This record gives sequence, C-alpha cells and structure tokens, in this order.
Amino acid sequence: MNGSAQEPLAEHERYMARALELAERGRGSTTPNPLAGCVIVRDNEIIGEGWHQRAGEAHAEINALKAAKNAKDATVYVTLEPCSHHGRTPPCTDALIAAGVRRVVIASGDPNPRVNGQGIKKLSEAGIRVISGVFQEEAQRQNEVFRTVHLKQRPFVLYKSAMTLDGKIATRSGQSRWITGCQARELVQLWRSEMDAIAVGINTVLLDDPLLTCRLEQGKSPVKVIFDSVARTPLNARLFEDDPQGNAAKVIIFVTEKAATSRVEALRERGAELIVLPEQRGRTNLTKALDYLHQQEISSILLEGGGNLAWSFFAAQAVDKVAIFIGPKLLGGTGASPLAGLGVAEMKDAILLTELHTEFIAGDLLISGRVNYPQNTKESTKKEEVR
Repeated sequence: MNGSAQEPLAEHERYMARALELAERGRGSTTPNPLAGCVIVRDNEIIGEGWHQRAGEAHAEINALKAAKNAKDATVYVTLEPCSHHGRTPPCTDALIAAGVRRVVIASGDPNPRVNGQGIKKLSEAGIRVISGVFQEEAQRQNEVFRTVHLKQRPFVLYKSAMTLDGKIATRSGQSRWITGCQARELVQLWRSEMDAIAVGINTVLLDDPLLTCRLEQGKSPVKVIFDSVARTPLNARLFEDDPQGNAAKVIIFVTEKAATSRVEALRERGAELIVLPEQRGRTNLTKALDYLHQQEISSILLEGGGNLAWSFFAAQAVDKVAIFIGPKLLGGTGASPLAGLGVAEMKDAILLTELHTEFIAGDLLISGRVNYPQNTKESTKKEEVR
C-alpha cells in the first residue's frame, strides 16, 4: 500500500470494505464498465455513499458526492482509480478536485489505457493525497471481467458444467436433464443474468434444444452465441424464443465459409446475426470469434457446452474460471464427459486450477477455481492436432 506507516490501516480497510460492498450492487448492469463503489468520510463519519449503477450513468464518485452534498476536506474511499477522461460521463477526478476533498484512498488501479495511472497523477498534481492498494486483491477479483477485457483484449470466460460422480454429462442416449438439483440450477440462472453472453456448440443445440435464457423473475437474459460451422441450427430451435420477461432473443451464430448460403440467409431471416469466419482446423476460428464479441462490447461469456467446444476454448487459453457441479449420481457406460477434444499428451501439460473454492448446494458439490495454463499448453495441443 502506498502511504506512510502511520496511516490508520484498520480504518481504511473498514471504509474500503463498505465501498466494495456497494460496488457489488451494480453487478450485471454496468457492463462494459467496471464495478465501482465509493464512500466519503469526514471526522470518522460516513457523509456520502454511491456506486456505479448502470453503464452510461453517473460513476460511483459522482453519486457519493451528490449524497454528501459538501465533501470539502473529506476522505474518499473508492474501489477503482477515478477516471480522468471524458467518456460517456465527465472525469471523476475533476469532480473530486472541485469538491475540495483532502484525500483519496484507492483499492485498485484502472487497467483501461485511457486511465491507468492518469487519475492518480491528476489528483496528486492537484494537491490531493492519494493512497492506493487497500484491499487491492479483493478489488481486482471483483473486477476480474473488466480487467480481463482490458488486459487480454477479449471477453472474460467462465466455463460451467455439471457431471455425475463417474464423470458423465449425459446418459448413453444423450439425456442430460437433470444431473443437479434445482438450487444448483438456480445459481446458474443467476450467472446467466450477470454475464453478457452464453455460448454453446451446435451439438448442444441439436441434442438439448435449449432456451439459453435467464429464468429468474428479475433476471436479464444473455446474448446467445452459437458455434455452428455449417449452419445446422434449426429454424424452429427454442433459442429463438423470447425470454420470460418478453424480451426478444439476441442470437449470434458463428459459421465458416463452408456453410451453405441458403442456410445462412434463412437463419438471418429468422432473426439471428450470422458471422462468417475463416475455418481453423475444421472449426470456426475461435480467436476471431472472441475478437468480434470483444468489439461488440460483450465483456463476459458463460461457456456451457459441449465438450468439444469447451476444449477448443481451453486449447486457445481463453477460459479464465471453471465452475463444475458434481451431482451424486452414477450413469456408467461411455457417456460424454465435460471435456472432449484431443486433450493433453502428458500430465505435466495438465491445466491447473488455483484459488479453489468448494461448496455444497443442497446435495450437489460445486468446485470452482481460476485457470492456470502451463506455458507449453498451446504448443503441445498444436503438435497433437497435426498428427
């Protein structure tokens, strides 16, 4: 943490914890902007609070300043470095300087190249004391989606799957409903509401005919992204239906140049956005697909299946977190597993999970973690595919 050893660390942490709590209130509604919370304190008393509620609207600092009315000589606690540029809203640094605040305590820097230290610099040059790094890890974890977009130039990807105790995601006849109980499935609906898009492969569409909507009463349905090399998506697929809130489905289908023009046009007439991309080893070029989604300001993707599509994301090192539910059931046989594809050749090339979290949800086990790729994963995968 930047600042002197005499700074009241416990006090800073107390107010920053509150700011992080406020920031969470914006989850699912701020994309492509980050989550941000702000607390304004004077004489050890909170005089204003705010959070970024919706993209295009006032940032957390502005809402907190409005709540405080008079923030002169106050200390501002903010979870993300204040912006210093004109975007959809004016710079927050200008508002803080004009309000006459004495000190700004920041949890995490902003990776957006339009900010990235410029906010701190502008505040310091105006004579405002800046302290940074209070609950930095927590703040960065909270904004993992925003950070991935700016640091990796692609959407954040959460891979979700459900399997039985013996590692199956479906019976030998292809049935997959339901491996887990209703409470686990409700949690997935919450994730759908929070993510910008949900991605599946054509086999999932053909086998399950999924709606791919959020079924929570106050939920927001994600954009539906289908990887379908030769445009086999049925025109009567349920994914074209409106969501439970009555909103029209937004469907993006990635195909290759092998797709028949008639099928492409038919799906476009059905309402889908068809994106024709170059072929990559017999499949849609995943990197170019992610580039396109990034350009459309889709910041996060819930990757739901199936095994071949999931492995292509892992092989491209494009999965950031994994969440796998394990239901207490046994299916036996040779049913599909969560990951297919070629896989790795040697154990040393295994993809590891860090920051593991385990949780029981009404009898189902959820294991989640952050993906840690070995340095040679891509090269190993390429060598196997050439053979």
